[in-house]
Amino acid sequence: MTEYLECGKIVGAHGVRGTARVESYCDSPAVLAGLPAVYFRTANGTYRRVAVVKGAVKPPQTLLTLEGIDTPEGVLALRGCVLYAHRDDIPLADGDFFIADLLGLPVIDADSDVRYGELVWVDDAPASMLYTVRTDLGRDVLLPAVPEFVKEIKIGECIRIRPIPGFFDEV
Repeated sequence: MTEYLECGKIVGAHGVRGTARVESYCDSPAVLAGLPAVYFRTANGTYRRVAVVKGAVKPPQTLLTLEGIDTPEGVLALRGCVLYAHRDDIPLADGDFFIADLLGLPVIDADSDVRYGELVWVDDAPASMLYTVRTDLGRDVLLPAVPEFVKEIKIGECIRIRPIPGFFDEV
């Protein structure tokens, strides 16, 4: 499991005091606004911590005032930068998980243990999350992440599903 999770991207400046407008990747922009710090990934792959001085939600974006950045020009120099959160800074309710922990998990039939492929992407669609399962033959299958299909998620192990006929005919 990765220690740092993508949580947003700086898209511009807000006002004249160096506040960043951030596109939130979190379930709720309030999660991003409530972080004690964000992290920038450096060229050598390490993460540099920057304290969040102030966070606020101004739909559709989150506003963050970051330590050491106090001008619009300072923010604009960071436009396009992805922000990361330390996983320990994001509270999770019992039974909840990070999407990043699902990616790469094998997707297995709940009844027969047949492997369909692995989870490669998760989309937040209006009706439900959509899982993109890449089959072992390289075909992508979209699977609604609803209880009718997804029977069990074991973080670090697998996702057990019960798909309708036709979803995975090639397996």
